[in-house]
Amino acid sequence: MHVLERYQSQVIAVFRIVVGFLFACHGAASLFGVLGSKQTEAFVWPSWWAALIQLVGGTLVAIGLGTRYAALLCSGSMAFAYFTVHQVDALLPVQNGGEKAALFCFAFLLIAFLGNGAWALERKPASTQRQPAVVATE
Repeated sequence: MHVLERYQSQVIAVFRIVVGFLFACHGAASLFGVLGSKQTEAFVWPSWWAALIQLVGGTLVAIGLGTRYAALLCSGSMAFAYFTVHQVDALLPVQNGGEKAALFCFAFLLIAFLGNGAWALERKPASTQRQPAVVATE
């Protein structure tokens, strides 16, 4: 549908900003003991390091700076969290409380592949942006 494709870059940007912001808030809550969460003890593996990745990676994704690398790191950290923390309790995310980890993992993987969208600090110059392929017809 052409109408939906018209705003694809803006919708990707909104998705990137919201997911990054939510992830950064999760990290800030753990690192600083705010937003109704208990503070994680400094430098404890893996909880403090995961919270640091959440805060820094989520912020980078939200502002659109180093987005693909930050999103890939965030995705990997959520996959690690799912398999080491959640899946040991049960197989499915609904059983083991790993829904957030699974959703964040795949949301960041999608962002890593789709890129920034609109409104990012890191923008490609207009000359290097991908142009749609033109198919020759006879």
